[in-house]
Amino acid sequence: MKSESDVELCKLFGKHLAKIRKESGWSQERLANESGLARSYVGDVERGIRNIALINIFRIADTLGIDVAELFQFKR
Repeated sequence: MKSESDVELCKLFGKHLAKIRKESGWSQERLANESGLARSYVGDVERGIRNIALINIFRIADTLGIDVAELFQFKR
């Protein structure tokens, strides 16, 4: 079971991912298709419902053409 702080961290990460994706002009569907992930998975990550796997963080960064570190540049 995730603690309250774990849930909050997942939400912050997801919100930041959604911001980057939208600023890049990508839809959830396009990001999912081009990264090989399910659209529902990407949506769940952006809503903070899922704790994203490390390999998927790298897939998303590669797909968006950004450094993986950019996905972690948000305040807790």
